[in-house]
Amino acid sequence: MTKKQGRRAAVKSDRRSSSSVPSNCEDSSSRVINPNKRLSMLNTLLILIVSPAISSYVYRMLYASNTDLDSSLPYVYQRGLVKTDINYQEILTENAKVSENTSIRHFPNPVLAYVTPWNSKGYDLAKEFNSKITHISPVWYDLKSQGAEFILEGRHNVDKGWISDLRMKGNALILPRFVLEAIPMDMLKKKKQRAKVIDLIITECKEMDFDGIVLESWSRWAAYGVLHDPHMRKLALQFVKELGQSMHAVGNLQLVYVIGPPRSDKVQEYDFGPEDLQSLSDDVDGYSLMTYDFSNPQNPGPNAPLKWITSTLQLLLGGSQNLSQKIFLGINFYGNDFVLQGGGLGGGAILGRDYLSLLEKHKPELQWEKKSGEHFFLYSDENNNNIVKHVVFYPSLMSIAMRLDEARSWGAGVSIWEIGQGLDYFFHLL
Repeated sequence: MTKKQGRRAAVKSDRRSSSSVPSNCEDSSSRVINPNKRLSMLNTLLILIVSPAISSYVYRMLYASNTDLDSSLPYVYQRGLVKTDINYQEILTENAKVSENTSIRHFPNPVLAYVTPWNSKGYDLAKEFNSKITHISPVWYDLKSQGAEFILEGRHNVDKGWISDLRMKGNALILPRFVLEAIPMDMLKKKKQRAKVIDLIITECKEMDFDGIVLESWSRWAAYGVLHDPHMRKLALQFVKELGQSMHAVGNLQLVYVIGPPRSDKVQEYDFGPEDLQSLSDDVDGYSLMTYDFSNPQNPGPNAPLKWITSTLQLLLGGSQNLSQKIFLGINFYGNDFVLQGGGLGGGAILGRDYLSLLEKHKPELQWEKKSGEHFFLYSDENNNNIVKHVVFYPSLMSIAMRLDEARSWGAGVSIWEIGQGLDYFFHLL
């Protein structure tokens, strides 16, 4: 078992996964912009300053009108911090304040919180805000092929003391993430091979006293081309069903399955779609929907536009909310710092500490991008005597509140990637 001190030394800035296989936006060609349009994008961002008076109507109705009267409202509403017209100094002053009973839940639906070994802050926040979280998924395991056999790597990451602390403080279920890296062709085709993998997973859960797992495999199977073959695709779904059935049969272990958003407005063969959701509904307890990573260095912009999130839910649920209670809507607690001009393509993910450093250094004017429902700011620095212009999109209280309201309107829960990458006062909203 790895001691926490050792885990703290291995800090990475990865926002989604330490694997070499990209997350849900591994194929973003449909959103890549023409380089000639980059200057136009810069000009748009430069002039896009929305009136500070603009705010979400629903949040005015739910909170703003009673902010000074109802002390039961989240601290950040009482302080008037959930708004579009924020400034950098306010964030620097307020972000680390925890000024309410952390056991009070404001978001009524399930909350799945990811934590990663390379960002130890998440482990501490999971303990501090345990009562606001229903499911905790430490990113610990990889299941790989070894010749004709399979091996499960990651037990050295498990911290039993931390798990014990969590269970003393609250009732959150412990569901470590298992990434299925095993070569899928033989495993999916042969029933005995599938049974070996299922046995490995269930044995680990029983020996380590987990409440279940979060399984990530769909993006890996897409990378191997499995999902383009109708027969193999059927076998892939069958494996997930068999795993869920076996886990439920041996003590009601829970299975949460990771799915990416469809990459266009029509479900493709490699997408996880509404029919798949329906076919697995009896055997899967929840779906961690990765509604983030919309933009990238080739197509800089918001992390997860609200309209895109809504359309993803509409496409996946097919206009029906019958299965929406099994959805954990993905919310990113990381942001992005993209290069717009002067330095070629570049930039990428930033964590809360990086964001605060940028605010302290550049003292920028934060702007509200109404279309996406996200805050951003612009800044410039110098690199080899060249002026490099950047745009930074990072979650705000307002952007998170709107996404929580979207999940609430569907009866869905939320999944947070990952809690150690955000600002402490985000938890006031949960």
